[in-house]
Amino acid sequence: MPTHNRRKKINIVGHKNPDTDSICAALSYCWLKKQIDPKGEYEARRAGSVNRESQFVLDYWKMKAPRLIMSVSPQMKDIDFRIQPGIDGEMSLREVWKKMREEDIETLCITTPEQELQGLVSVTDIMNINMNLLDNGILATAKTPYKNLIATLEAELISGDPEACIEEGHIYIGTSPEVIEEFVGENDIVLVSNRYEAQICAIECGASCIVVCCGALAGKTILSRAKEKNCTVLTSPFDTYTAARLISTAIPVRHIMQSNNILQFGLNTYVEDAKKIMASVRHRYFPILDSDGKYVGVVSRRNLLNLHPKRVILVDHNEFTQTVDGMEQADILEIIDHHRIGNLETGSPAYFRNEPVGCTNTIIYTIMQEKNLTPPKEIAGLMLSAILSDTLMFRSPTCTARDRAAAEALATIAEVDIESYANQMFEAGEDLTGRSAEDIFFADFKVFTFGDIRFGVSQSTFMTEKNRKMAEELVRPFLESAANRAGVDTVYYMATDTPSESTELFWYGNMAEEYAQRAFRRKPEQEGYFYLPGVVSRKKQMIPPLRMAMQAEA
Repeated sequence: MPTHNRRKKINIVGHKNPDTDSICAALSYCWLKKQIDPKGEYEARRAGSVNRESQFVLDYWKMKAPRLIMSVSPQMKDIDFRIQPGIDGEMSLREVWKKMREEDIETLCITTPEQELQGLVSVTDIMNINMNLLDNGILATAKTPYKNLIATLEAELISGDPEACIEEGHIYIGTSPEVIEEFVGENDIVLVSNRYEAQICAIECGASCIVVCCGALAGKTILSRAKEKNCTVLTSPFDTYTAARLISTAIPVRHIMQSNNILQFGLNTYVEDAKKIMASVRHRYFPILDSDGKYVGVVSRRNLLNLHPKRVILVDHNEFTQTVDGMEQADILEIIDHHRIGNLETGSPAYFRNEPVGCTNTIIYTIMQEKNLTPPKEIAGLMLSAILSDTLMFRSPTCTARDRAAAEALATIAEVDIESYANQMFEAGEDLTGRSAEDIFFADFKVFTFGDIRFGVSQSTFMTEKNRKMAEELVRPFLESAANRAGVDTVYYMATDTPSESTELFWYGNMAEEYAQRAFRRKPEQEGYFYLPGVVSRKKQMIPPLRMAMQAEA
């Protein structure tokens, strides 16, 4: 049984609400993996919108943003569903039944030559129509082509047009001239034996077609009169009884196909959603359509057991709260990160590289050196941008000598001046033109978990006091809404001033102020606000003391 060949692509993705390091790490590590494994299929992805700083970087180096990915939950394209070709709606029921038995399938889909789904037919549909023994007008009702009748009865066309269609008349068995004269009328179809009297009588009564059974031949007189009366003549090897049983199965399958409210799935339909729908109906097979709405195959409940998780590589994070949805169902192959080790679990062993440096791209650059690889100019530019962004141009306490050395080497490859380029990048990132409070707050926002406590921290960095003050005025009234949207009780907003290496901290939520007072051992300058000189790093200077304060509360 042919089955869908699942894609073996590996997604390289950063955290939700991606910053410049997350976007650039996905792109640079994707380039690296393709050099190490040329036959592998790798794609850089992003788990949120591109912020203004990252967009400046992408535009500057003429790189496209990674495609958005919102979930890695398994989809229909991740299972081994059945590749079952569609059938022509003109195919006879007998041929459909034969195909079902040969290919051991209970449902077939009817499609156009362009693979557009028209309907489906099941074994039950065929059985129901065959049990309707009283409908002797079914060939005309179904507009049955004569070629179907010829194929079904394994007949030979003696006289008539094989491309014609049966549009009127009923089916009769011509046992004798007396019976024929009583029942047969204009355009009827008559099954006859080799008796001359029955054959000529059927023609004279206006039959549109006579089927001579048992392989008998029609004489010259019969053929001549049939042509005069425009009567089609067929000869079939089957006896009259068998021919009578078979003849109604010549109707085209389109006549009985289900075409309304067909339950169908797309390649991108999530498996969990499909399971719920399948459980609510008695059908066994369901059509699958591609992104263009074209038919590609069928799926059954049994196919759902052959599920292949999406394969992913995580960069710049290692906590479930920061991953895209469905990560617990994915196959995590690698993690490249520079943050604390969080609560993420993998189903099987994974390559995990976690180093105490200021930027994920510093680790990636180290791996490139280990592999004796030099990135092209545009990739070097992306990596340099990420290091400058994450280390605030080497001002962050998370910055190490390795970060600085990597940045200087990458700047040489990229052919840019570090200070001049960094100023352009930071200014682009802090531009507030047309931006909303929501946009500013969630541009670089992360959720953290400590025991039963879930809290979020957003950070914006500024080169000018004017932009920082404007951002604060927008964001402060939005903090309550931000907490509700993020699904956390407590949020903090870090407005970091890069030149002075300080942060103004704002908060909202249950115990937010108490945690901040314990963490930084000070009283707020005003309600909901701290000034924190020397604090510029969320990872190293904000999260650890907040966790300690929460631990003391617990």
